[in-house]
Amino acid sequence: MHIDVWLSSRLAKMKAAGLYRSLKLPQAERTNWASNDYLGLANDKRLIHAAETALRSFGAGSTGARLTSGNTAWHEKLERKIAGFKQTEAALLFSSGYLANVGVLSSLPEIGDVILSDQLNHASIIDGCRLSKADTVVYRHTDMNDLEEKLRAAQRRTRRFIVTDGVFSMDGTIAPLDEIMLLAKRYRAFVIVDDAHATGVLGEAGRGTSEFFGVSPDVVIGTLSKAVGAEGGFVAGSKTLIDFLLNHARTFIFQTAVPPASCAAACRAFDIIEDSRAKRRLLQSSVNMIKRGLEDIGLTVNGEGTPIIPVMIGEPQKAVLIANGLKEKGIDAPAIRPPTVAEGESRIRLTVTADRRLRDIEDLLEGFKLMGRELNLVK
Repeated sequence: MHIDVWLSSRLAKMKAAGLYRSLKLPQAERTNWASNDYLGLANDKRLIHAAETALRSFGAGSTGARLTSGNTAWHEKLERKIAGFKQTEAALLFSSGYLANVGVLSSLPEIGDVILSDQLNHASIIDGCRLSKADTVVYRHTDMNDLEEKLRAAQRRTRRFIVTDGVFSMDGTIAPLDEIMLLAKRYRAFVIVDDAHATGVLGEAGRGTSEFFGVSPDVVIGTLSKAVGAEGGFVAGSKTLIDFLLNHARTFIFQTAVPPASCAAACRAFDIIEDSRAKRRLLQSSVNMIKRGLEDIGLTVNGEGTPIIPVMIGEPQKAVLIANGLKEKGIDAPAIRPPTVAEGESRIRLTVTADRRLRDIEDLLEGFKLMGRELNLVK
């Protein structure tokens, strides 16, 4: 059998189930409600100027891994900037947040250890756990009673690691990091937090879930590709942790470094983020308005006040129909379906950015009202 025959049959099953995906180019005439550029920095002229300046001096690419030819002054400056922002001793750049998660989880825990992972953790955390030498135990989403029960059962393990998203990317919920830290202290566990969707958004200065709850996890992981508006990932923590990862994390050692131009843009972004309190308040106001509006229409909306707003639909086919209908009305809002989310929990995932106008919000709510009535989801 030719490989295409086999693969075509598998793709056909995906199409029949409403799970088929394809790439689409953004359209200027449509409003983007799928961007993770929460503070609108990706097109900020200050970041672009910083990147252009570094581009002329250092070129388009980094030419190699950090430990060979890819290290520059911009990489080290950005690591110092991240450590200062996250209020840790040191930081280490990775080429993406995905690689940072995989690098930490595949190198820190050893045989005899156990990783306790939230049920709704990101795919990069799941893949890191799979590559780890330790066993993985999944606890119910943000259920501290279940986590404590599993920690109690794991006391004979050599070490215990709790790993969680700070803000969960598909549900917009916030990990109760203060409670997790208390349990970690009680049961002698290390805490690893992926702050991808919280960095720049949560906390008075935008430092993420650690600032939001006033705690200091052992390992903080993040990305530069969301609120920071650039590209790459990072790990922040003690100097010893960073030295260990530099020598053990395969996704750092064997991966080409982030281009210096991206580092320069990210450095500028962190300066801006700390002074963006008014922008964060504006973002929160828009989030609250949209959630109230969708609930008034009669739709089921999840999330905990973060810029991620899941509008629960249920069936993948209906979610696709709504996404397509919104697109015809000039609104880009993606349908999220299994395996990204559980069966029966297909949704339209909205992400709110600080540059959304009142007119954009009104158009979004009107689009949902019309599509909801068309599919008999609301009265």
